[in-house]
Amino acid sequence: MAHRIVITAGPVTVEAELNDSLTAREIWESLPIVGWANTWGDEIYFEIPVQVEQASDARAEVEVGELGYWPVGSAFCIFFGPTPASSDARPRAASPVNIVGRVLGDATAFRQIASGTAVELSRA
Repeated sequence: MAHRIVITAGPVTVEAELNDSLTAREIWESLPIVGWANTWGDEIYFEIPVQVEQASDARAEVEVGELGYWPVGSAFCIFFGPTPASSDARPRAASPVNIVGRVLGDATAFRQIASGTAVELSRA
């Protein structure tokens, strides 16, 4: 069953849906989580207190609005446009991420968030 979460960063508040993966369940069990945004092109990522291995279906090519978990940095990732690793307008992670869900609104709203902004993940 998918779980709804709320992502709040500065003036941006969006709902998102976590999928039913092991990684998403670990994140759900750890909520609420507060982290500090790092920006990498049109991606925000921040360390979270979840330790999960790279999933067998992890991938670097992601879609706008997808949420990922980056095992290398124990980080939650919000993708909303091209990153420095992109070859076109689609986001591309630095290395494969476990896809954990997707934003239910306009993910590009995160473009107004600067590095260092507090980001909160909570249950909807």
